[in-house]
Amino acid sequence: MNHETYDNAHIADILNSVKTVAMVGASPNDVRPSYFVLKYLLSKGFSVFPINPGHAGKEILGRTVYASLADLPQPVDMVDIFRASSAVPGIVDQVLKLDPLPKVVWMQLGVRHDEAAARAEAAGIKVVMNRCPKIEYGKLSGEIGWTGVNSGVLSSKKPLMRPGFQSFGVRQK
Repeated sequence: MNHETYDNAHIADILNSVKTVAMVGASPNDVRPSYFVLKYLLSKGFSVFPINPGHAGKEILGRTVYASLADLPQPVDMVDIFRASSAVPGIVDQVLKLDPLPKVVWMQLGVRHDEAAARAEAAGIKVVMNRCPKIEYGKLSGEIGWTGVNSGVLSSKKPLMRPGFQSFGVRQK
């Protein structure tokens, strides 16, 4: 797969199919990007499991923090990686040991590792690199336009409303 660009339909398909997310590198610090992405995903109805060995057993936004992917209490649909690119191969090793395998490995902005991505894809896992699910969800739902950001998505379709305060769902093309 070409990981330089992603079709909006591909990202929408992923975001619409994912319900549970393991966030590797989640931080309890409310000024860290992982904190507000975790908060955003929770507000959109995703079930998010923070992974951070330094905070295992504690809570972030009411969610128990786990030390590793192996410690998760249930299978997840997506693993969201908030770690340096150099940490990705080890995380993908952990992902490939999960049973069942997640549907998606998502690497945050600035995170990319082509060899690890190829290993995950060879196992049938979709991979997204150098993207943020919060930004992509906001772009595809139209919410990002509320702040004046040009999402690049024009539609005359009525937004698909989800539960929650001003919560749009991602609409497929």
